[in-house]
Amino acid sequence: MHATAVVLGDRCVLVAGSSGSGKTALALALVEKFRGAGRFARLVSDDQVFLSVHYGRLLCHAPQAISGLAEVRGVGPVPVEHEAAAAVDLLVRLVPATEVERLPGQDSETILGCMINRLLLAEREISMATPAILARLGITLFA
Repeated sequence: MHATAVVLGDRCVLVAGSSGSGKTALALALVEKFRGAGRFARLVSDDQVFLSVHYGRLLCHAPQAISGLAEVRGVGPVPVEHEAAAAVDLLVRLVPATEVERLPGQDSETILGCMINRLLLAEREISMATPAILARLGITLFA
């Protein structure tokens, strides 16, 4: 799947979108925010994710050729700390802003027979996406 995956604490977010939609930038911003709060966060895979099902859960991992790498626009692939695999808890689809509802309800999508919670967010809007993702996961970084 054309997507980027990150582990945030004990949750995994799969960020999907077209090329240039901001998948990597959003994923790295989420990791930085978590680490800044002293919480565990790591990249699973950047730009391409292999998916499988294990005991009814959707799992993701990186293709071997790009494992441990993240593409930084204008620089190229750089090494990053990563997790080998994770079970997906939330699918974030980055779409044109005109396709995003201001007050969306709960939404889901079925991938490989697994129903995954889904959140549609505007492309390249990292500052708006980050709190929406944390809220959907029920995560509070600062009490």
